[in-house]
Amino acid sequence: MLNNVSFPPHRRYKSGTEWEPIGFFSECLCNSTRFDLMLGFFSSSAIRILASGFAVFLYNGGKMRMIINNLLSPQDKQTIIAGQSNAISDVFDLSDISSIQNNLSDEGHHFFECLAWLISNKRIEIKIVQPKDHNGIAHTKFGLFSDGSHSVSFEGSCNFTKTALVDNIESISVSCNWDGEIFKSQIENIENDFERAFEENDKNLIYINAEKVIDRISTTFGGKNLAELLEQEQQISRIHIRPSIISAIETARKKVENIAISDELITGVPHFPYPSGPRDYQKQAFENWKANGQKGLFAMATGTGKTLTALNCLLEIYRRKGYYKALILVPTLTLVEQWENECRKFGYTRVIKVSSKNSSWREEINRVQFDEKHCKEDDNVSYIIIATYSSFARQNVFDTLNGFSRNQMLLIADEAHNMGAPGILKKLGSINYLRRIGLSATPERQFDEQTNRKLERFFGAEEKYTYEYSMEEAIKKGVLCRYYYYPHIVQLTDDEMEHYAELSTKISRYFNFNSGTFDKKDDVLMALLLARKRIIHKAANKLPVFQHIISNRFVEKGSLKYTLVYVPEGNNPNEQRADIFEDHETITDDIDAEHLIDLYTQVVCEVDKYVTVRKFTGDTKDRNAILDDFASGRLQVLTSMKCLDEGVDVPRSELAIFCASTGNPRQFIQRRGRVLRTHKDKKYSYIHDLVVIPKVMPNTQSYRMEQALLAGELKRVYDFSSLSENPSHAQMELIDVMNYYGLNMFDNTHISHDTER
Repeated sequence: MLNNVSFPPHRRYKSGTEWEPIGFFSECLCNSTRFDLMLGFFSSSAIRILASGFAVFLYNGGKMRMIINNLLSPQDKQTIIAGQSNAISDVFDLSDISSIQNNLSDEGHHFFECLAWLISNKRIEIKIVQPKDHNGIAHTKFGLFSDGSHSVSFEGSCNFTKTALVDNIESISVSCNWDGEIFKSQIENIENDFERAFEENDKNLIYINAEKVIDRISTTFGGKNLAELLEQEQQISRIHIRPSIISAIETARKKVENIAISDELITGVPHFPYPSGPRDYQKQAFENWKANGQKGLFAMATGTGKTLTALNCLLEIYRRKGYYKALILVPTLTLVEQWENECRKFGYTRVIKVSSKNSSWREEINRVQFDEKHCKEDDNVSYIIIATYSSFARQNVFDTLNGFSRNQMLLIADEAHNMGAPGILKKLGSINYLRRIGLSATPERQFDEQTNRKLERFFGAEEKYTYEYSMEEAIKKGVLCRYYYYPHIVQLTDDEMEHYAELSTKISRYFNFNSGTFDKKDDVLMALLLARKRIIHKAANKLPVFQHIISNRFVEKGSLKYTLVYVPEGNNPNEQRADIFEDHETITDDIDAEHLIDLYTQVVCEVDKYVTVRKFTGDTKDRNAILDDFASGRLQVLTSMKCLDEGVDVPRSELAIFCASTGNPRQFIQRRGRVLRTHKDKKYSYIHDLVVIPKVMPNTQSYRMEQALLAGELKRVYDFSSLSENPSHAQMELIDVMNYYGLNMFDNTHISHDTER
């Protein structure tokens, strides 16, 4: 982690001192997973600095983005010669890769071989630029390191050349995001400059096609696996210029030596990403799946490693068969990226993303199909395809993705309840693949038993889940963190209660008091239920309760870091769409929902002027950057309606406030699991739950119906409180409600599982 690095107290590195610039890059590369670099031009000295620690960066799963000057024109070279004397002697022209190869030192070869490895594993993006009108050169040198939680930016006046770094005295100033608001602003400014240039929105730059350079680097320097690069770096880290540099790169050298290089890494084959291997329950899940004819439905609590469990099954196929072939279906674009990252950690290299954001996926799939058709009998072609459910539901995409080997492809359905949505359900019988894994913390769809049975048959789980790992077990074993649960009773206003009672009277005519549910749900009943549900969602008294919770938290902690707020959804209460997959690039929120999320976000802003908050909605574009900022604490609060429900990884979250009052148990279970993910700096999580309880007049049909329906709400509260560190708090909070309606949330015989409020 970057915050474990020993930075100089003055945050400045200078050649010839104990704080060598090479030490800064070495330490940061060893402790980060993202590196954005805007480099004026390549030189032997630049490579010497960047080579140390580079393989450790790759081993840690690092991703890199580079913006570089290509020195394509003679005019550029003359500009450098005129301005920097003999500096041109150690500057490389990237248009001539062969010449570079012949003049590289050991560090240089290592650096370009690391670049080639990043290219082959799709973990680097390169932009080549030059100033407009050839007016000088792109001479900037700045960048950003990140470990997912912490960020460090740097900027220097000189380029990485021998003249600058050896003959001259070089200095680099750095900013750490934990040093205070000024340093955060400096980091943000550098990040904005880089993003503007990288997104090709810098009007001062001309962008040159980088494909030829990238291909030449990959062709010329590719071929070494990660283990070879680590061993190679161990050797070059012993090369030094002067004594102060020996000390500066000591950490990188020790880290390389301490990395356990397994046989799988040495041969470059797929492997489990952690030295300890899969957990016992993940091994058991594989054994159960294998014994079940390689079909299965894994019901695993949110945060227990469903992704790793499924990819480990694919790994076991690889170890037995010599290939990996998988089609992974996910509900959101964010999850496409997250699954790709997990696949890369396993060493799966050929990953194709099928979504509205990847226009070249058909070409990539055509190449896979060509390779499979023309490969030798003993050869195996391996690949992974990750697609959104939205894309998979389209007939032309379905036909393409359903056309691979029936016996070899593994279908992995993340948040598998989405397979029951109409667009997929009608295609269920046509899906070709025999190997199947369904993943979900809550596999069953509410009020849809017929579809549940179809999904169970599809995944071979008619009698029981193939593997089940409960939240209770995960908490006991430390896989999920312990938590405190605080329900808050919210009363309706007089006007809201009047409208609610009127609707309840009409709804009660459809209610079967013997079964405690609705026998038939026609369009009229559904419209009435939805209208009443809107009252619950938009209850005005939620806002002051929320304000009280958030203000007390700020007084207690001095900040609101790591807070998730689930706000009401307006005209489309989330139960109505909870089981419908959505491509979040195309979602637009209704006007009422926008108004409500604005209100809740404003309440957060008013707590203190230094509190930072962002809305996380269907229209949010910079999702990954927002989640990174949230994990680092730069962004303290996220307000969302439902976009954080399925699979989005936010392990640093400590406080969750549920203001949505949904009756859908899936969403509460997923939201609870979201905040229970473990983190080394988190001991407990805290959940506040706003529960709307209308007081219907006794001795009426509406009262009897409300009594039956409220039992379902108490079931959820009981489930939440029973696993918490403070179970008695919920009982004390709800004692008056239970007495009023004659209910006991600890008596499951009074609780119906098929209720909707």
